[in-house]
Amino acid sequence: MTLTRGKRVQAGVIAALGAPLIEALGSSYDWRERGREHLDRVVASGRQPIFAFWHGRILSATLYFRDRGIIVITSENFDGEWIARIIRRFGFGTARGSTSRGGVRALVQLRRDMSEGRPAAFTVDGPRGPAGVAQAGAIWLAGATGNPLVPFHIESSSHWTLKSWDRHQIPKPWSNVAIAIGAPIDIADTEQGTVDAGRQELEQVLSRLQEQALGMITR
Repeated sequence: MTLTRGKRVQAGVIAALGAPLIEALGSSYDWRERGREHLDRVVASGRQPIFAFWHGRILSATLYFRDRGIIVITSENFDGEWIARIIRRFGFGTARGSTSRGGVRALVQLRRDMSEGRPAAFTVDGPRGPAGVAQAGAIWLAGATGNPLVPFHIESSSHWTLKSWDRHQIPKPWSNVAIAIGAPIDIADTEQGTVDAGRQELEQVLSRLQEQALGMITR
């Protein structure tokens, strides 16, 4: 999709206003973490993590994993444009595409980026849901590259919930924000049966991580 000049300008304005606001919110959060050793073990092994999480936690994930050179897929439409511009300000790279448009091209780019030593991240139920149902992209990439999925979930003690399909959560200022990181998931290959089994396992793991993260903020 080619955006008009006016839409590109509008996306730039949104990014210019939104990034400082997100920065200010993030500076007030009190982070709690569990499972960081899983990520450290992947990095120490010389492999690159493929982060896997639900779409409704993009904002908090952007703040926690900032400035690591992580490559993420963003849609080629207007929303994808301003999101891409914001996350680049937080040290992320982008591969443009989605499950409905340009997805194969974006996955090829991600595979190339990972071969050059860059980690990747997926909102596994994005870009349009249904919420809580993992799509195949992250699992396929893990099977194609030999790099492991690293699932995580984030919850906050106080937040706004948007009326969107993903029930996006925005932690309020000075909230406790908890991240639970799961053990790496290896995917043996890209065969359909392997990918389907990986999707089911990932959904189960993310459900358990959600329970862990909620427990961390209610203690």
